[in-house]
Amino acid sequence: MPRPRPRSGPGPRRSGGGGAGRRDPERDAGSRPRVVERGLGGQIVAGRNPVRELLAAGRRPVREVFFADGIDPAPILDEIASLAARAGVPIRTVPRSKIDHLAETEAPQGVVARAAPLPEADLADLATARPDQPPPFLVALDGVTDPHNLGAIIRTAESAGATGVVLTRHRAAHVTPTVTKAAAGAIEHLAIAVVPGLPAALQELHSRGVWTVGLSSESPQTVFDLPVADGPVCLVLGAEGTGLSRLVRQRCEIVARIPRVGRTESLNVAAAAAVSCFAIAHRRMTAR
Repeated sequence: MPRPRPRSGPGPRRSGGGGAGRRDPERDAGSRPRVVERGLGGQIVAGRNPVRELLAAGRRPVREVFFADGIDPAPILDEIASLAARAGVPIRTVPRSKIDHLAETEAPQGVVARAAPLPEADLADLATARPDQPPPFLVALDGVTDPHNLGAIIRTAESAGATGVVLTRHRAAHVTPTVTKAAAGAIEHLAIAVVPGLPAALQELHSRGVWTVGLSSESPQTVFDLPVADGPVCLVLGAEGTGLSRLVRQRCEIVARIPRVGRTESLNVAAAAAVSCFAIAHRRMTAR
């Protein structure tokens, strides 16, 4: 199968902020709520593993860490406190009700942090091969709206060695506290680009030599025998229930399926992402 030849021309426009500024849930008594920066999101990080990874990665400034009053001791809490002290991040002890209010998600495990927004990656950077690094391995999402699924996909993609995620600016889940919690810290280690439209982004990736592989149950090709998996590749996953949109599917150079043995008609998009990402990861590891 011939490799696509990069076309000359200007790179993609760097996308801007991720929507309107949102209210900061943390407020001092008697003060008016502050408005935080625009960006990819992710300012509120809830849960022990996500907060530990936030501090350990050192990818973005962390403003405060909150512990619930009376929280039971645990080694991971000691690790969080040590990382916070090393970075000069203040730790505040607050009532558990305050933790629940700040977290904006379920089961914050008595720990919440406030940080600067996640940095937004540039699509051209994600598509660029780096010396002494594996070729780009991207995951692009077409209309995935469930934040739990998005968080699970980001966690899976990072674990499988993906180098970036591509989201669309509209009609898609972005990085909310629920996504941050479900990703279990993976958002701190995986670059994320937000694009105006996925078809144009796939065309841009193609022009830069990245193979685009859409996932669809109607293809004779399976994800377990992709001939391009060990090169620059972008796995494209469709929305829950509807799959790939028509134009996105047309822009995918290859369409592949997950072979089924049982009677279940299809997999949840997060489960499909796990199977597909690790199928690509296995191919890349065995090709070394």
